[in-house]
Amino acid sequence: MSGQLLTFSRRLFGWLPRTVQTRPGEWLRAAVGVAAAVTFTFWLSSLLYGGTTAMVLLGPAGASAVLLFVVSSGALAQPWPVLGSYLLSALVGVGVLHLPLPAMDLGETLLGAVGLVVLGMLMLRCVHPPASAMTVVIVLAAELLEPLGGWLVLPIMLNACCLLFCATLYNNLTGVRYPKQAPRTDLHHTRDILPEQRVGFTEEDLDRALDKFGSFVDINRHDLEQIIRDTESSALRRKMGNIRAEQIMSRDIRTVGPDTTVRQAINMFRHHHVKTLPVVDGEGRVQGIISLSDLLAQLDLPMGRILPTRVNLWRDQPLRHIMTAPVITVDGQTHVVDMIPLMSSQGLHCLPVLDKDRIVGMVTQTDVIAALHRDLVNHLA
Repeated sequence: MSGQLLTFSRRLFGWLPRTVQTRPGEWLRAAVGVAAAVTFTFWLSSLLYGGTTAMVLLGPAGASAVLLFVVSSGALAQPWPVLGSYLLSALVGVGVLHLPLPAMDLGETLLGAVGLVVLGMLMLRCVHPPASAMTVVIVLAAELLEPLGGWLVLPIMLNACCLLFCATLYNNLTGVRYPKQAPRTDLHHTRDILPEQRVGFTEEDLDRALDKFGSFVDINRHDLEQIIRDTESSALRRKMGNIRAEQIMSRDIRTVGPDTTVRQAINMFRHHHVKTLPVVDGEGRVQGIISLSDLLAQLDLPMGRILPTRVNLWRDQPLRHIMTAPVITVDGQTHVVDMIPLMSSQGLHCLPVLDKDRIVGMVTQTDVIAALHRDLVNHLA
């Protein structure tokens, strides 16, 4: 008896929500966005199509707003699912209201309309749950919406466009990128996959896992990939211990100033056998960075032509005109695991280490390789 009671209690508590990973500030941001978007959508729809139509169609718009502002990174909240599903529900609704269909009671009409919309969303890859609610609203409020005729599509699509406009504007202004895109940094313009994808899992591995899972996953596949990689990074950070920038950085670094000439920089590259030099002001604040590739990019001479005057002018110009700015920097407490993707994905050869906005060291690719080698030796030992 006690065992059955324990099993029942576990199942009962399984209905309770798990710990929410979002912050209270994000709750407030999303709530304000939903309220503003729904209010604006209702106001504009009332202005153009009257208060009755706006009120009838507002329910599904409110549900869509929750997806667009609360889970804006989800696959169900992207522009195509919203537009495609709303258009599909509008066309099905118009068909139900105005086409000569066989006589059916309300339950049969709802069953056919909602089933057709859901099937269409799946086929067109525009799954957005509030669209099925929109179909229900159209069927139940047929007497109120029938005078619109085929123009019923317009207020429905107006709601969808208003919500997308508000979501795009508000989310991006408040630091949430919308719509979600799959960035790919290909600095070398080759067919090679990104360095971090050459070890661990690949996109093909993720595709096979999703195929094996079979069911719907309400998350963008690229966000899912990022979550998995962040989890791997967290696990690697735990295994590697406390290896931070201040432990592995080079402290006796060579710097140049904004007024240093290209000729002087070339001499420093040759003498110290380095590939990059931070450009700092008189107080040690980083203004930019100069690399060999920056110098070569400026020396664009036509083949077969001798231009000594141009070469001399190029050598005498100050670095402030050709340096790369702004510069990606780290502080002394940055973990080595966080520096690896900066160098592998973004093609950085070094990372200036700052303390109170002043440069105190430099972490190069060589430093990172040495730290990884030391960690490997420690694990093997």
